[in-house]
Amino acid sequence: MPPGVRLMQKVSSTRTFAKVAPHFIPAMDRAVHRLTRGKVLLSAKMLPGVILTVRGARSGLPRRTPLACMPQGGAGGWVLIGSNFGRPGHPAWTANLLAHPDADVNWRGEDIPVRARLLEGEERAAVWKEALAFWPPYAAYQSRIEREIRLFKLERR
Repeated sequence: MPPGVRLMQKVSSTRTFAKVAPHFIPAMDRAVHRLTRGKVLLSAKMLPGVILTVRGARSGLPRRTPLACMPQGGAGGWVLIGSNFGRPGHPAWTANLLAHPDADVNWRGEDIPVRARLLEGEERAAVWKEALAFWPPYAAYQSRIEREIRLFKLERR
């Protein structure tokens, strides 16, 4: 585990982090990603990350969102966790994927067409266990909210 990860896990589990982080982390990630032409995603220094591009559920316009992801090594693809930092509502990008499952991710500077699938039932339960092992603060996020955190499996198209 890289230095500082345990501290970051502790900090990211707090309600204060949930209030502040959504306002600066995505904006910072988008700016650095754009400036480095897709080569650097700052938040990916703690967790792997992608830039998701999906059409808006209502507008149909492309929406770019930097997100932490859980790469699926042998199976390929990625899992996206709609934690919204443990805030009450589902993040907008999850509604966009439900409406338009064909999307693109930028992974390590490469644009990749993907298809998203909402995980449910036993499959979701198994992946949720993996997600908690991958980033334990997800448990704190889920404990603060009544909605079930959405999990999406992204597979290459």
